Amino acid sequence: MAENALKTDLLKQLRALLDGGQAHATLADAVADMPPALQGSRPDGVPYSAWQLLEHLRITQRDILDFSDNADGSYKPLEWPAQYWPAEAEPPTADAWASAIKAIQHDRQAFESLLETRDLVQPFPWGEGQNLLREALLIGDHNAYHIGELVLLRRLLGA
Repeated sequence: MAENALKTDLLKQLRALLDGGQAHATLADAVADMPPALQGSRPDGVPYSAWQLLEHLRITQRDILDFSDNADGSYKPLEWPAQYWPAEAEPPTADAWASAIKAIQHDRQAFESLLETRDLVQPFPWGEGQNLLREALLIGDHNAYHIGELVLLRRLLGA
């Protein structure tokens, strides 16, 4: 019984980490009402735009989801850094910004479903000893870092 309570509490804390909003901004707050004209802007001295940060968050989270849900062995690692960052500063279409946000939300829900149904600490049969708990912490840590960059970038752009 105590083991179930521990897993329930751990899952609650992992979901809170993935949702953000405790020690850092949420993705929803960081991207809300971002003017389309500024989504592709790079302030002086900053090597990426808000679009590139958002798309990097999407790509990386999707990659971690694909790696974590690799029971069929179909996962193919992306090439770092080329496949993790979009080359173009501007969103490719008018709806790309909103589509990326929806994809991030969808993939996070899919990852949270894995948390509910899989062992958190059993190392994956693939990889180098990673497990689902480690991948959840990786998503939380990675997202917090880049969401903070999005907030700063918005301030630099006056948005």
